Amino acid sequence: MNIRNFFFNRITANILAGVILILALIFGTRVMLDKITRHNLEITVPDLTNITVAEAGKIASEKKIKIEVIDSVYVKRMGKGLVYRQNPKAGSKVKEGRRILLTINAINAKKVMMPNLIGYSLRQAKAEILSKGLQIGRLDYVTDIATNNVLRQFHEGAEIAPGTLIESESRIDLELGLNNDDCVTYAPVVLGMKYRSAVEAVHDHSLNVAGIYFDETVLDYSDSLNAVVYRQEPDYGEEPLLMGMDISLFLTTDLDKVPDPEEMQADSLDTAIIPE
Repeated sequence: MNIRNFFFNRITANILAGVILILALIFGTRVMLDKITRHNLEITVPDLTNITVAEAGKIASEKKIKIEVIDSVYVKRMGKGLVYRQNPKAGSKVKEGRRILLTINAINAKKVMMPNLIGYSLRQAKAEILSKGLQIGRLDYVTDIATNNVLRQFHEGAEIAPGTLIESESRIDLELGLNNDDCVTYAPVVLGMKYRSAVEAVHDHSLNVAGIYFDETVLDYSDSLNAVVYRQEPDYGEEPLLMGMDISLFLTTDLDKVPDPEEMQADSLDTAIIPE
């Protein structure tokens, strides 16, 4: 073997060795990255709502994820200490070891300070009540020079002074002024709306919700939150209503039961008697 061939073979061998080493490094790095990032190993986040934190922790451990309680709310109709909300939501895809953030329903009701609503308009009072974590109750009207001007504020049948501590989510009833020259309203269209949105729309029209009626499709609290209005009495825009009158709402989770307001309005026009 001459010197030229010897050096050529050595160079070729070194090149091959270098290529093999580079490929090995690339492969090893890929394997390590896949292992570190758990490539293609995604976990479907379970539904942890409406159960205790201990139960949620057990499920999370089985799924190889973690939980952390970061906040609390107070919902009267929900079991105390149960998980109210989670992030990421159920059904989301996450990596192993991901932390699921939980908001629970507080064991003790949160206390808030009653604001002073006297002299506010209904619109202003509503915004203030909601900002404090309270709810609007009944709207009662008495004769006054200014329509929808707040005259008195009540809680559980008794007049409540500003600064009083009460439970969040409490209902605040309002006594409002009613001028005889400005005392008429109309029922809003709430068909297809969820419960809270429908109630807000009714209050925005200076009316009260007399009753909430759920059909057979609503089986639990979760269903009630997702239910929508499929009937209202009196009907929307049917006739002028005196402010403070009552509206009844009927709710369902069956969207096929919800009529199209535009079609209903067209039908009412088609059947109307037009004077000659």
